[in-house]
Amino acid sequence: MRSASGPLRLLPHLVPLVLLAGCAGEPPMPAEPPPQCAPEPPSAVTRPSSEPSLTAAPPAPQAAPVDLGALEAELVAKHGEAARPRIKRGLAQVASLWRAEDGNLAAFAREQFLSDPAAIDATFARLEGLMEQLEGHLHEMGRALRFSTDTDTGPLFPLDPLLASYEPAAHLYEDLFKARIAFIALLNFPLSDLATKNAEGERWSRRRWAEDRLTGRFAIRIPGEIAQEIARANTEGDLYISDYNVWMHHLVNEKGERLFPAGLRLISHWNLRDELKADYEDPRGLEKQRMIVQVMERIVTQTIPAAVIDDPRVDWNPFTNEVRLAPAAEVEPSAPKRAPITTASASPEPFVRYEKLLASFRASRRADPYSPIANTAVKRRFELGREIGEDRVRALFLEILGSNTIPKVAAEIERRLGRKLGPQDLWYAGFKARGGKTEAELDAITRKKYPDAKAFSADIPRILVDLGFPKDRAKTIAERIAVDPSRGAGHAMEPRRRGDKARLRTRIEKDGMNYKGYNIAVHELGHNVEQVLSLYDVDHTLLAGVPNNAFTEALAFTFQARDLELVGLQKTTAASDRDRVLGELWSAWEIAGVALVETDVWHWLYEHPEATAEELGKATVKIAKKYWNQYYAPVLGSPDSALLAIYSHAISTPLYLPDYPLGHLIAFQIEEHVRKQGKLGPEFERMSKYGTVLPDLWMKHATGEPISAGPLLRAVEKALAGKP
Repeated sequence: MRSASGPLRLLPHLVPLVLLAGCAGEPPMPAEPPPQCAPEPPSAVTRPSSEPSLTAAPPAPQAAPVDLGALEAELVAKHGEAARPRIKRGLAQVASLWRAEDGNLAAFAREQFLSDPAAIDATFARLEGLMEQLEGHLHEMGRALRFSTDTDTGPLFPLDPLLASYEPAAHLYEDLFKARIAFIALLNFPLSDLATKNAEGERWSRRRWAEDRLTGRFAIRIPGEIAQEIARANTEGDLYISDYNVWMHHLVNEKGERLFPAGLRLISHWNLRDELKADYEDPRGLEKQRMIVQVMERIVTQTIPAAVIDDPRVDWNPFTNEVRLAPAAEVEPSAPKRAPITTASASPEPFVRYEKLLASFRASRRADPYSPIANTAVKRRFELGREIGEDRVRALFLEILGSNTIPKVAAEIERRLGRKLGPQDLWYAGFKARGGKTEAELDAITRKKYPDAKAFSADIPRILVDLGFPKDRAKTIAERIAVDPSRGAGHAMEPRRRGDKARLRTRIEKDGMNYKGYNIAVHELGHNVEQVLSLYDVDHTLLAGVPNNAFTEALAFTFQARDLELVGLQKTTAASDRDRVLGELWSAWEIAGVALVETDVWHWLYEHPEATAEELGKATVKIAKKYWNQYYAPVLGSPDSALLAIYSHAISTPLYLPDYPLGHLIAFQIEEHVRKQGKLGPEFERMSKYGTVLPDLWMKHATGEPISAGPLLRAVEKALAGKP
């Protein structure tokens, strides 16, 4: 999950390399994969003692002006008139990022401009191979540093957050500029803006796309110390979320009743949401769901007592906000080791949630002066990371939110539940078949089947065969995936170098993998399989991956949708297929509002850069209520709910959330195509190997049409009308 979670797939100049995504001339691959460093992790960090300045240091002084026209004429005289377009473009690309300390631009251009086709090809191959090795090994180093904070392999030491906050790749791209290697790429290969790619990209060759992905690494020049600061802030937010657990047995209602079993420790928000979904099967499910919603509201509004966060020694009524010491007999033996307490305080958590977000904003804002082509974190995420403009993404989400199909789906849910909907039904789970099993029965099945990470790892080849992959391919893919118990909810982390492995992490309790953990593991496996195929089988390693995070989420959703089939509990029927379609729209509707809330919060931050954490928290709640009242209250009631701001991604992986609704739309289009073709495996492999081209170009290759909300909305109308 960083998914659902998977790792971030961003261009390396947007965030530190560890969170990103055989060619001639590349260093030879080892015959056997090298010994693995400690398995990989996401982020977790400790803030420096002093707050970063809100004012970024200005970009370094530019070099003395160079007469580019005269230099162009000189190089044309040397290399021929046919080379003029390349010379003109290359000089402009270099000059835009050249600084005084880089030396003599003219001398550099005379020495490094290439016109011989063989030399150009050899240089491209050399750079492609070396980038794979540099990025791949640094990625592995970062993963090793984060292993303890990412995986549930023992208690954390004071050292571990410091290790996790260190990003070994933070200075890579700045160092490549200083060594002038970046300028060789910019001088000899084209760098195109999004408008050009949209206009011309469909006619580009694969090599041309690979060249674009090479120069795209150097489109902006952010100093390494700023990249490191962004890494520290994001790691701190991730660690905060990883340790944000609620002991559910210690939630009490006004009668003092405990609705949840002892030992149930749920991370916010992922496990809380999944528990809410499971409670539809419980006789007291509605009571439980309303209690979970109240917990979420307390978290968002920062009225949650600090004492109840990951501490089962206190009982808490989330409705009255009363806190008491828990009876000794009710305290779980697995309680975290803490200093003894004699009183229970109801003092709220002091806007820590928003302090973490504010730290990420402040760090990201320092990169703005170095990114004239996308001068805010929001623009960098949409235009450089996703390569889809914010206006188009927003329009897609509003098309879902404002669709008159939503009330029709809501009416169907009300019919099934026999009651009016409430805010808890934002996560209605009735469209997903459960094989006739309760959550407890599903837990028993998955715990028995997967007592530990090793058992799930051993079963991956069988899972892949059941999904339609040929047996030999399933074995090869599985050998390139490692499984670890996650400290957080779960995530997938891709390899960056052929010879390395993808990492799958999901939460595994002492008594085995419960159904929530299994469901996440299947999702993460979808990420991992895509990651392996899009690295090992792509024609250019510079094209490894998929267009953006939404695509890896979409592909992972196709695995997750089959989780019950993979344990022999469900087969597709006309009724289940109808429910699948309805459920996909309901999920897209749910997360579309969440994504817009996060995006608007970041716009608010740019409008109020001096805001305090408390001011940010109050603004976030106001924005969440605005979207709730406009699009959700008419369907779910409870005006002024702040529920849309609960998603942990907003703190642990900022600006990631829009990838989820995009992912749902993409996943539906992929799923419809796969069902027409037959087995998932072959189509999944064909799509994954296409690489990081433009989103719509990838979609046309995969499904025959660009990204659109239309196919899903039309399919839901047909399903509601009972049409096949």
